[in-house]
Amino acid sequence: MQQNPHPVPTVTSTGLATEDEDEFLWLEDIHGERPLDWVREQDARTDALLASDGFDALQRDLTAILDSPDRIPHVTKRGDWYYNFWRDGEHPRGVWRRTGWEPYLAGDPQWEVLLDVDALAAREGTDWVFAGARLLRPDWDRALLRLSPDGGDAVAVREFDLATRAFVPAPEGFDLPVAKTQASWIDRDRLLVGTVTDPDPDAGDATRSSYARTLRVLQRGGPEAAIAAAPTVFEVDAAHVAAFGGHDSTPGWERTVAIDAVDFYRSTTWLRDPESPESKDGPGERPGWRLLEVPLDAEVDMHRQWLTVFLKSEWELPTAVHPAGALLVCTVDGFLDGSEEPRAAFLPAPDRTLSAWTWTASHLVLTVLQDVASTLYALPQSALAAHDPRGTARTTAGRPPALGATRRIRLAHPNPADPFLTLGVSAVDDEDPDCGNDLWITATGALTPPTLLRATLPADLEEGSRLDGVVPDLVTVRTGPEHFDATGLAVRQHFAVSDDGTRVPYFQIGPEDLEADGANPVVMDGYGGFLASKLPGYSGVYGRGWLSRQNDAGRRGIHVIANIRGGGEYGPDWHRAALQENRHRAYEDFAAVARDLIRRGVTDRSHLAATGRSNGGLLMGNMATTYPELFGALSCGVPLLDMRRYTVLSAGHSWIAEYGDPEDPEQWEYLRTFSPYHLLLERPVPGAEAGRDAEGPGTGYPDLLVWTATSDDRVGPVQARKMAARMMRLGVPNVWFHEDLEGGHAGASDNRQAAAMHARSLEFLWRSVADDSL
Repeated sequence: MQQNPHPVPTVTSTGLATEDEDEFLWLEDIHGERPLDWVREQDARTDALLASDGFDALQRDLTAILDSPDRIPHVTKRGDWYYNFWRDGEHPRGVWRRTGWEPYLAGDPQWEVLLDVDALAAREGTDWVFAGARLLRPDWDRALLRLSPDGGDAVAVREFDLATRAFVPAPEGFDLPVAKTQASWIDRDRLLVGTVTDPDPDAGDATRSSYARTLRVLQRGGPEAAIAAAPTVFEVDAAHVAAFGGHDSTPGWERTVAIDAVDFYRSTTWLRDPESPESKDGPGERPGWRLLEVPLDAEVDMHRQWLTVFLKSEWELPTAVHPAGALLVCTVDGFLDGSEEPRAAFLPAPDRTLSAWTWTASHLVLTVLQDVASTLYALPQSALAAHDPRGTARTTAGRPPALGATRRIRLAHPNPADPFLTLGVSAVDDEDPDCGNDLWITATGALTPPTLLRATLPADLEEGSRLDGVVPDLVTVRTGPEHFDATGLAVRQHFAVSDDGTRVPYFQIGPEDLEADGANPVVMDGYGGFLASKLPGYSGVYGRGWLSRQNDAGRRGIHVIANIRGGGEYGPDWHRAALQENRHRAYEDFAAVARDLIRRGVTDRSHLAATGRSNGGLLMGNMATTYPELFGALSCGVPLLDMRRYTVLSAGHSWIAEYGDPEDPEQWEYLRTFSPYHLLLERPVPGAEAGRDAEGPGTGYPDLLVWTATSDDRVGPVQARKMAARMMRLGVPNVWFHEDLEGGHAGASDNRQAAAMHARSLEFLWRSVADDSL
């Protein structure tokens, strides 16, 4: 990366703050004039660095990709209508719209626009960002719309009349002010609301994580129409993450559910039961609520009569010991009255984990990852209902009887160069008798544009029946456009060996016949946290911004997706392996993939870049401070970086279960080992003053772009600000910073902003590692 002609004054580390001091606390004043002056100065510096005809062209190309009229308009069925939210060049803020099935299938939807967000923003003088809608059942004639003023997590919730296509004005209509709010219809005149009216965790209704600590029943009109007057029906401790709740209005299965999120992974689930006895002196009891007694770290879901429990740790029951990663099923009523014991509908294996599940009218459909590749299975509900767990369920070493009825759903594979498809699956509408067993299936790969399929499963999968080959009644609804030339490219999976001997998979997308001389420009992508899996999927942004680019030597870019521990690629154990004091394993895994790429001759240090956002931004911070010898450039987006203060910044307190608590001295001892903001002081890099081009291997820091958004109210912009500022003060060259006002934690509020964000990151990395002349 060439030096910017507008240098930023730096000083040496002499007199720099100690670990428990922070010379850049002033940058934590998010909207303060002095910090924003600093942000504007850094933005101008970075914009000047990247300014070129090539950068402008890339930004235009990426905007055109994101605005493409040929991309798939995914829909959600509610009643007889199919709803979609759509952004393009004409509507950058987007339109919320609907159509019928027949015109949608025919490719001529004739959309009925319900809300034009751009027109709303112009009319009200607020740059609204659409954040979702919840419709009222069973008439589907009203909706609660979520609107963010800046792309952050805080939203206004307003009632919308679908017949008149207008908001219902207060006081007749529900109109909740901007806050971190959740709202669910109980019936036409009542909402279950969790919101923050006073952010003080000691005296208000917010937790230390900045989310709602109470659930209230809000009545339309009357004295209880105001949030402050609405009665509280559920409350959690301020030290917990949040109170979550919702009302299920499925006819015949109506129920109100509340969740006490103790931390990010532990919670208790409660069913509203007015007949429940009054609270006793024992801990955890609540009047009017009934506790579902499952492990605290289990994921609980209720659908009609069914209760599903996804285990994140082992659970011993009278007839079986179920491992982490198992999905257990029984009926809600049977579980509550003790007549049923949950039994396994899925058991994990070392190379297999459950990724997702959905219910049709007659089936439980499972999405399974086998070495990070997606597979679908259908399990008839009749098999679940017929299975008697008493005396017949097997232990973890066996196969549950219910799984004997499982049928694999096989899809034709369109592209042999891209054998690793990612499948997204959801039921179309299990309540509609005409399509109760229909599925939406989205199939995509790194080189395969997404295809939207609609499959109809047989109502009864008899023993011996198969779903091999093309699924019965499989309809190709839409195929996404190709945004780049993939000729000569291939997707291959490789495995690196981490420091402790663990095999770590990664996908390599690039030329099939690449020259293994270490001179190929490579960008690695990683996350490694919160049980989230990094799966291959089609990206016009990476395709146009990296894979189809060639440097002056004619080398095409290579994209690598690293499936490191901390994610969910191999289930809860893969995630747990990198929690808290074991966090370093995620970073060791990422470094192992980098070394494997270098060992195989795919690239070398000077041609290797990496990028990550959020928790992936923390990953990048650790690559910069602990493994600088491996990378030529890093892009660090909306990141956590200051692990000393992250719990008091924005929603950071909610992630203590992932990282640890810096207020606990013992936990700070391991947290400091992966706090990049502090590692800058503890691990000075030899040759840093000379930059990464200093003589000898492993000297200097990589080129670094740190970027964020002022409106990010989840991680917040201040950690990114402080990291960049401290590196500049240390005299580290080639450190750059950029902060957008809008976008929230996503980094962008519309396609134009998203294109600029992606172009900035990819252009910075390409210039650093691709040996291109400017």
